[in-house]
Amino acid sequence: MRVSGAEARGFLQGLFTCDVERVSPDAPAFGALLTPQGKIITDFIVSQQGDAFWLDAPRELTADLLKRLRLYRLRAQIDLADLSEAMGVLAIWGDAPAPEGAQPDPRDPRLGVRCIMERAALTSDPDARLAYEAQRIACGIPEGGQDFAYGEAFPHEANMDLIGGVDFKKGCYVGQEVVSRVHHRGTARRRILTATLAGPAPAPGTLVLAGEIEVGTLGASAGAHALASIRLDKAQDASAAGTQITAGGVPLTLGALPSRAARG
Repeated sequence: MRVSGAEARGFLQGLFTCDVERVSPDAPAFGALLTPQGKIITDFIVSQQGDAFWLDAPRELTADLLKRLRLYRLRAQIDLADLSEAMGVLAIWGDAPAPEGAQPDPRDPRLGVRCIMERAALTSDPDARLAYEAQRIACGIPEGGQDFAYGEAFPHEANMDLIGGVDFKKGCYVGQEVVSRVHHRGTARRRILTATLAGPAPAPGTLVLAGEIEVGTLGASAGAHALASIRLDKAQDASAAGTQITAGGVPLTLGALPSRAARG
């Protein structure tokens, strides 16, 4: 999506969890639009090209995102355009050369760069998509629709506070009160953790169990690695008791929470 116009930056700043004031052509930001109750409607990467801002968001959610932004627009001098039919995103990581106009993925430097391009210039490569998924999972970066549910998860439950998706020093935005309360009280009980599987990966959505007690759900997987939405208190109790954690009967080992410091 493209948002342009004289008041575009201020308009987005008052809605999104990230600090749009700091977005520049060289510095994109990761953020989300929330419900007033603080749940994630959709997440995205905000970048700047010229005087316009681009939202790199899940294609299936752009129509709803456009509708919601129009509701908030009121008299703001902005132009909103859903360009998802014509434009797409190329992700490049590792040693592959980056095209002109590519910008760093703000969630994790190990995810490389992203470039918004005309969809006609992009090719569909299933192997490349699987390789990207493996890299994303290895980095512990959640994706909505697979690792958490849009409209149901709070930013902390999708680790957005840990991967730069929430700015706690900026001004007000939709849902800020709830997010701030969770952050300052430290009451986020559910998080997305990496997991190492001891067998074939069950399907996303499979319950994660400690014995017979449900502690979460499995998300996306790649080989022996996966992500899982986990109730931290229940997982800690299982660890203290020495109880095996499984998903679909497959034993798994949970990793630690992601850390921005570890990403460099």
